[in-house]
Amino acid sequence: MGSRSRGNQIAVASAGVRVPLGAKLLRQIVEAVLEKERKSGAMVNLTFLSAGRMRSLHRRAFGRSSLTDVIAFSLAHGGTVVGDIYICPQVARKNAKELGVRFREEIVRLVVHGTLHVLGYDHPEGEARQRSPMWLRQERYVRSLAS
Repeated sequence: MGSRSRGNQIAVASAGVRVPLGAKLLRQIVEAVLEKERKSGAMVNLTFLSAGRMRSLHRRAFGRSSLTDVIAFSLAHGGTVVGDIYICPQVARKNAKELGVRFREEIVRLVVHGTLHVLGYDHPEGEARQRSPMWLRQERYVRSLAS
């Protein structure tokens, strides 16, 4: 399920779980962030994983055995943005309930979050996370894209 627009290549896949939003909409969310960040020619893969697969990826990539909601990898490829974003809908659903937001909004938040990481943004851990420039930028995008 890939698409190409504005010179960007965005693919959406599922590895053993139901994709929580339509692939077209998910590609549009990634595309909107890339456009707002003035990036073109990007290649981004968005994959939805089961809790077991996400835990395994988290352990292999970062040595952590905990379950997480989103993992993003960015590759330097001659000035072209290339990245992989992995999202666990099971964790997103739990987060949405805890935060008192709609599941759809939380999925949008994770797609935006992963896309910003692919673009090179980062944030501190802990309480400072939600005051970081990346988080503030993310929430601006979520407000405009999740409605």
